[in-house]
Amino acid sequence: MSETRTFDPAPLVARELGLPQAGVAAVLSLLGDGNTVPFIARYRKEATGSLDEVAIRAVGERAEVLVELDKRRGVVLESIATQGKLTPELRAAIEACVTRAELEDLYLPFRPKRRTRATMARERGLEPLALRIQSQPRDGDPLVEARAFVAPDREVPDVDAALAGARDIVAEGIADRADVRALIREAMRRGGGVTSQAIKARTKEPTKFEAYYDFAEAVASIPSHRYLAIRRGEREGVLRVGIRLDVSSLMPRVRGMAGYMPRSPWAGELALAAQDAVDRLVLPSIETEIHAELTARAEQDAVEVFAENLRELLMAPPLGGRAVVGVDPGIRTGCKCAAVDATGRFLGHATVYLHEPAAAQRAQSEFAAFLQRHRPSAVAVGNGTFGRETLAFVREVLAEAGIPDAVAVSVSESGASVYSASDVARAEFPDLDLTIRGAVSIARRLQDPLAELVKVDPKAIGVGQYQHDVTESLLKRRLDAVVESCVNAVGVDLNTASASLLAHVAGIGPAIAGNIVAARDAEGPFRTRQDLRKVRKLGPKTFEQAAGFLRIRDGDEPLDASAVHPERYALVRRIARDLGVSLSALVGRAETVARIEVARYVGSEVGEPTLRDIVAELGRPGRDPRASFQAPAFREDVATLDDLRVGMELAGAVT
Repeated sequence: MSETRTFDPAPLVARELGLPQAGVAAVLSLLGDGNTVPFIARYRKEATGSLDEVAIRAVGERAEVLVELDKRRGVVLESIATQGKLTPELRAAIEACVTRAELEDLYLPFRPKRRTRATMARERGLEPLALRIQSQPRDGDPLVEARAFVAPDREVPDVDAALAGARDIVAEGIADRADVRALIREAMRRGGGVTSQAIKARTKEPTKFEAYYDFAEAVASIPSHRYLAIRRGEREGVLRVGIRLDVSSLMPRVRGMAGYMPRSPWAGELALAAQDAVDRLVLPSIETEIHAELTARAEQDAVEVFAENLRELLMAPPLGGRAVVGVDPGIRTGCKCAAVDATGRFLGHATVYLHEPAAAQRAQSEFAAFLQRHRPSAVAVGNGTFGRETLAFVREVLAEAGIPDAVAVSVSESGASVYSASDVARAEFPDLDLTIRGAVSIARRLQDPLAELVKVDPKAIGVGQYQHDVTESLLKRRLDAVVESCVNAVGVDLNTASASLLAHVAGIGPAIAGNIVAARDAEGPFRTRQDLRKVRKLGPKTFEQAAGFLRIRDGDEPLDASAVHPERYALVRRIARDLGVSLSALVGRAETVARIEVARYVGSEVGEPTLRDIVAELGRPGRDPRASFQAPAFREDVATLDDLRVGMELAGAVT
């Protein structure tokens, strides 16, 4: 019968991450109650000690690992106890384990084993001889004593076979020792070298892995991108990958751990068994572990680079509510142009052919007419194939068409084709061709990168490397967290946001987002945040998590346009009364807000961190944390690499 176990990961998480234990415990309690990370970070600062989203996610993730470790610990303890071998010392050692490797090392001698060379040696009756080797007595002669175990009918034809079988038993015992495995593991981490060699049969033709045909680099310092590259080469059958470690300097310590006695006549047999244990059993096992560690580290690094790049893209300055024309460059099929109004509503499209010299004048006049018809504030040009030439064409036409205030901007079109063919795009524009949908997406990306890019699977946006080499669930979890963080940091207009954008608001998700849009379409714009309670399947918990991140502009409640949570509306009204002003005369009035005495309102339910957030919001309600949009500076005198000169400073992205 399994024992009842209680495990609190908070103390260990706090110690490992260097965070206050009270804050960690609060985070774990809040997460356990179904609260989202953005909600905890923004609206529960008093409980957590103002931990930010990064710390909160780290606490949650590390606690998950430790809880899983403790579940495994329980299985191990029960298994050893069932065998009647669980001593108080062993239990204490198992309870003290903080890594899976430590735990599995301790469990290894007790784990049910498949049929091994040691198992077969025991079946042949060689265990007493193995015990003589293990005990390292000062008496006896291995060759003489081994003759007693020679039994052709038991597959022990001679003395050498008897001693070899006995050494197999001893070697397995040494290989099962936690201290031996820890020694080799640490040595491989510190002094091992990752190696790769070409498989000649697969490298007769050039490959992209030529830099790794004869490659070696230290385990401790190999960069993640190189490790992922050689593992890809291994998967594609081009490279043979391993980890090299010189164990000669370690063998005296291994022999000492095994009880080696130099003056014993059995010392030579133990030395052979120890070498065999390390070479045949420990090294391959630890090499597999180190590969797993390196893979995990490399994947984490790759995912973090991807996540940071995605965050920068999502939080790029928006052009805002201004009319835009989007251009999806094309050569054979022409450039697809789509106009959208200040709210992103599709207005019309055109196709112009720039690559045909004979049609150049016609392309200019057609595009100029399209611009005159829609009078955009900006033209967004996709940065794909033919993008540079198209951008130059657009700038030229803008200058000649009498729209001098409009700017031409190069916009990343990564993932636009994925969006164009998606269910979301088909639902938005069922009657438009794929290519026109792509042009619309490019235009909207300039207006609000965040609102448009959330419609695309983050993996398709193309801001990371080795995304196909990392664990898909790890990548998805991290990128989804970035999208959630960005969406909630900016806030979402409840009456204009798409279902795709609403789905990333804390606590909502795709199903409820669809219900919100359906309710909005049926009943008209929401007038207050409280109206959300009428949305199908949107319960009290979802309302609590989401309300503070949703904005209603020009509604019936002035605070609904801010990040002040509805649970604090009564407090804000009290503050307004104390100041002798109406609520509408407080919200957005910096000079009035400056008169608020924060310390006066600190109490058991609300502390200074939340109050300072409220004051900041009252001063600038619904402030967008993204930088202001600035049209990129364009140097007419720099078109090719030949135009570059030492000392030039240019703004732009290097691709």
